[in-house]
Amino acid sequence: MMILPVINLAVRYKVTDAAKFPRSGAFVMAPNHFSEIDPLLMGVMSWNMGRAPRFMAKASVFKIPVIGWLLHKSGQIPVQRGGSVRGSEPVKAAERLVERGQMVVVYPEGSLTRDPALWPMRGKTGAVRIALEQGIPIVPVAHWGAQAIMPRYSKRLNLFPRKTVLVKIGDPLDLAQFRGRNLDPATLNEATMLVMAAITQLLEDLRGETAPSRRWNPTEHDQKETGRFEA
Repeated sequence: MMILPVINLAVRYKVTDAAKFPRSGAFVMAPNHFSEIDPLLMGVMSWNMGRAPRFMAKASVFKIPVIGWLLHKSGQIPVQRGGSVRGSEPVKAAERLVERGQMVVVYPEGSLTRDPALWPMRGKTGAVRIALEQGIPIVPVAHWGAQAIMPRYSKRLNLFPRKTVLVKIGDPLDLAQFRGRNLDPATLNEATMLVMAAITQLLEDLRGETAPSRRWNPTEHDQKETGRFEA
């Protein structure tokens, strides 16, 4: 990864509970999402901890010349806009991940949070669907500090002076109560709520603040759930 030296020079990672990060075996990493640089930062963090990350990326990105080729070659997984993982290709890709003992990063929010204070918003079901269908752990992760490097929807990177990114790894979530059940919307939404609650609690610890009691729901604020809502 050619970007590694640049990010490691520009970013100082402070990881809490790093021992909880699985060093082997397939699993889903579910982080919060509030800056467009998040995937890069979480990818480098994972690489530094000994794991090659795989991401769920919008299917449209795979159609871009060169970029799409690189995504395919690096094992990234295309999904339809909105975060659905019901297409045949994502399912097959998830199966390959399990066979190879790889990790996959899935942002449960599906896009950058719409919450004005950057707290995790309502989640989508892609992360738990993969974990339940493939029988692999899902590990919640929270990070804070990316907004100092690249504010939400900014086109500028502020790499220097060096910034600190706080990361906290959570315990693998116990989804035993959902295994064996029909993976209908009610079941997947219930499991997703547990994931979002775990991520939010980790972020509260990092920020030293309490999140709003009611999670931000874009539809209640007449906001689109994909794309740039501030444009």
